[in-house]
Amino acid sequence: MLDEKYDFSGIVAQDPAMLAVLTTIGRVAATDAAVLILGESGTGKELIADAIHVNSRRLKQEFVKVNLGGINTTLFESEMFGHVRGAFTDAKQDRKGRFELANNGSIFLDEIGDLDPSSQVKLLRILQEQTYQAVGSSQTKKANVRVISATNCDLHEMVKDGRFREDLLYRINLITVVIPALRNRRGDIAPLARLHLHKVSQLYNIDNMNLDDSAISWLEQQAWPGNIRQLTQTVERAALMSSHPILTVQDFHTQGGSTNEEFDESSLPIGSLTLDEMEKLMVKKAIKAYNNNLSKVAEALGISRSALYRRIEKHDLSS
Repeated sequence: MLDEKYDFSGIVAQDPAMLAVLTTIGRVAATDAAVLILGESGTGKELIADAIHVNSRRLKQEFVKVNLGGINTTLFESEMFGHVRGAFTDAKQDRKGRFELANNGSIFLDEIGDLDPSSQVKLLRILQEQTYQAVGSSQTKKANVRVISATNCDLHEMVKDGRFREDLLYRINLITVVIPALRNRRGDIAPLARLHLHKVSQLYNIDNMNLDDSAISWLEQQAWPGNIRQLTQTVERAALMSSHPILTVQDFHTQGGSTNEEFDESSLPIGSLTLDEMEKLMVKKAIKAYNNNLSKVAEALGISRSALYRRIEKHDLSS
């Protein structure tokens, strides 16, 4: 029923807990209400933000995504509001900020819980007044932007501790959407695993792979502290290590191994990599498989281009 009314492509939701989330999104997407998406790391908050924009009246306008955790405090105003030529030493030309780029569209403020106090004040001002000035300019510009924020932090606790402004919290959470952890939506584990295994088969030109009942049962019993991100990496690792097309529970059994030494990508013992190392390997292999076509790499890995750029920077793969 939900798929008939809304575009939720890319989101796997069969479990009642996740279907309830999509029902809420369907109700609020067409409004301009500010939405705060909460959830543990790896639960798919960015996908939910995408769904809100895609089902909104601003669909044909820009959807600008900002990783607030990755913006230096001193550059916050320039990044968010832009600057004019000569505003500071390295300002050799005018530059549009994220809010100007998102004008009439939507802006996704990811990792908003990581925002420092001084930047919180500057963000609050534009959300309250819906106006801003580029750094070095006296011209006031309007910001007609729908704000979607996300964090894995407990903002209410941060407010109590004085680490997050209460008035800013009120501005960003007119509607709050809580994404359940994967362990609380176990009905989605099997379809998520099968979907990613299919992507892996295509990405690495492996014959169509599948999961037997023992593998599905094992996957559904795990706690998945890293949520969907951990599940997909686990499936991908098992697929790469397996010598047969049907993955069994044995393919997911791990063995101890050191992660401190340089590793041989062609012969990795199962369990020898951390999640970060697996992520680096998968991104690296995908970039090679698609000859540096980052749009295809992002699509194959099931992430946005901005999320891919963050991982390339994180793992120093830009070269």
